[in-house]
Amino acid sequence: MRTSPRKRNLKHITFYDMDLQTEITLIPRLLVALLLGFLIGLDREIHGHDAGIRTYASVCLGAALLTIINTHIEVADQTRIVANIVSGIGFLGAGIIFRDSSKNTISGLTTAATIWASAGVGIAIGYGMYLIGITSTLLIILLLVSHHFPFFKAKYGKETRGNNE
Repeated sequence: MRTSPRKRNLKHITFYDMDLQTEITLIPRLLVALLLGFLIGLDREIHGHDAGIRTYASVCLGAALLTIINTHIEVADQTRIVANIVSGIGFLGAGIIFRDSSKNTISGLTTAATIWASAGVGIAIGYGMYLIGITSTLLIILLLVSHHFPFFKAKYGKETRGNNE
């Protein structure tokens, strides 16, 4: 049984053959990433935000997938793919943030930040860091639901979402 991928060259294209057993052992990482992204997106979907379950689950799953692939290929710098996930999701987040000068408001900050954080969860799960990924997910969800807590309602008034959702 082979545990590392075999490399095959075909006219400047490199293919990696991974045995089926190794691939099967990696599938739970993808499923956990999907579930955690789903849980983060659930709060956003319930509260009617455009980025919801599908967006967060896709970001988390995609980050995990790319991280898994990164750990099973031979590259000179293993950090490049993860760095590109972080910057790519940052670019996606930048497209979510809107400024309305007429109302002097900014919207989408929380959505952009939590999408970026959910990519981090996917990266953690892709590397097999289940405890860190699950704990991060719970902390993200805690942040998202914290505006429902009586302390925040009393301190910040009736509407605590402000202008940064």
